[in-house]
Amino acid sequence: MTIARKIALAVAVIVILCIGTMAWLTNANLQRGFIAYLNDMQAQDLDQVSQLLAERYRREGGFEWLRHRPRAMKEVLDQMAPQLQMEPDAPGERRREREGRGVYGPPDRQGPRDGPPDDPEGRGPPRDEGRSAYGPPRRGDNGRPPPPRRDEAPRPPRPRELQDPMAFAARLTVKDEYGESVMGPRNPPAGIERPIMVDGRKVGTVQLLLLRQASGQSATAANFLRTQTRDILLLSGVLLLVAMGLAVGLARHMLRPVTALHGVTARLARGELAARAPVLSRDELGELALHVNAMAQELERNETQRRQMLADVSHELRTPLTVIRGEIEALIDGVRKADQQALESLHSEVLRLAKLVDDLHQLALADTGDLHFDMHEVELQSVLSPLLERCRPRAAAAGLALRWELPPQPVTVNGDARRLEQVVVNLLENSIRYTDRGGVIVLALRVRHDGRQLQAEITVDDSAPGVPAGAHARLFERLYRVDQARTRERGGSGLGLAICKAMVEAHGGAIAALPSEHGGVRIRITLPVITGASNQ
Repeated sequence: MTIARKIALAVAVIVILCIGTMAWLTNANLQRGFIAYLNDMQAQDLDQVSQLLAERYRREGGFEWLRHRPRAMKEVLDQMAPQLQMEPDAPGERRREREGRGVYGPPDRQGPRDGPPDDPEGRGPPRDEGRSAYGPPRRGDNGRPPPPRRDEAPRPPRPRELQDPMAFAARLTVKDEYGESVMGPRNPPAGIERPIMVDGRKVGTVQLLLLRQASGQSATAANFLRTQTRDILLLSGVLLLVAMGLAVGLARHMLRPVTALHGVTARLARGELAARAPVLSRDELGELALHVNAMAQELERNETQRRQMLADVSHELRTPLTVIRGEIEALIDGVRKADQQALESLHSEVLRLAKLVDDLHQLALADTGDLHFDMHEVELQSVLSPLLERCRPRAAAAGLALRWELPPQPVTVNGDARRLEQVVVNLLENSIRYTDRGGVIVLALRVRHDGRQLQAEITVDDSAPGVPAGAHARLFERLYRVDQARTRERGGSGLGLAICKAMVEAHGGAIAALPSEHGGVRIRITLPVITGASNQ
């Protein structure tokens, strides 16, 4: 499975969990909120019932007219203006009518109906004002609607009026001031309760059983909840599809830099070091592309240097070997006598070849980190003074004046005295070899502060000739020569400064080439001074 598919799948799973949880919580909150809304509406209806019962109590002088007489309770409810209504042909209402419960609840099982003998259904006498939202239609003496008068035009049939939507009447309980049940169950569960107050005195209570769920009470409420649930699920499905589409697009967009990097790294693995990755963003992937490009550039540079070094080394080895071969062949052919001079010439070429091989070996050790150092506190004056005295005759033989400037205070660094001496000797040998006769070589030791710590600074200046502008930084490249036409006697191998650079950096220092005020080249070495071991 590709990374794009993994990202798309992970985003899709997260979105499914989020949307599913949101849909479930929304549906649950809707259920609870809707039931709370219904109970709040019926609590307002209960306030009306409490007032109507108080008015009837005041007229009748008690609750005897209501005790176990559902028909009397219907008359009270007919005077209400209910907050919730529904069509009478709703499935819940038809079911209650088929079961013989009537509009308000189960049939009277607590006592006889209070209708007249000729009213077997217990509907009571007809009402003049028609019926209310909770009451049955207006009836005649025979239980049927009265016929229209002769002088009245026949009225169009009335639409079916709204009836009790939540079995409000069946959930009512009326108790007198002694707590005895007048209407409804004797010990109903806790619900909404209102006092019945007459002239500031509590004469009873009316209680309404709370709705726990709407689906079993009203088809309209159940249809409402089903519709809302269906809409929530439909919206969740649409959001899920949109989120999955966006996840796939986002995964592809995010992985475009990865695809480009994959192609570039594959080309680098095949040896195409000129390959570069496009930087398509400024985030972590963009930084990764920059790092891959930097790595490719460094690999290409190293490969170029390796090839150049192989070519230069082969050339450097070929020259002394060619000379040695020519001289040996001349001796064999009798062209040249095997005298002291011939042997010294062969020995010189062998030493030159051995020096080149030794330099290459030291560079290889420096590259692999196997160039060993014996680090300890080294006082630079004690290393430089005897070395300079030994090099003065050699400089004088070349027609050069060697001078030095050393501070009286000891300058101590942490290093290998033998390796540091080797570095200074290489620098002095370069100056003696390349400086024109009659010139000067000046070595100076100073202590400076670079803003962070004390640094010991060793400078080697020589006089003309110098190097062209821009060539100073390349002096430390392996086998680099400013003048490719130099003779072998002056040119050397081109590895000395590269070896010096590796050794100085191994001491935690730095080396640089600059123009000299004497007209030649200045080589500057900086080494960290051991704190407290030297004075400016």
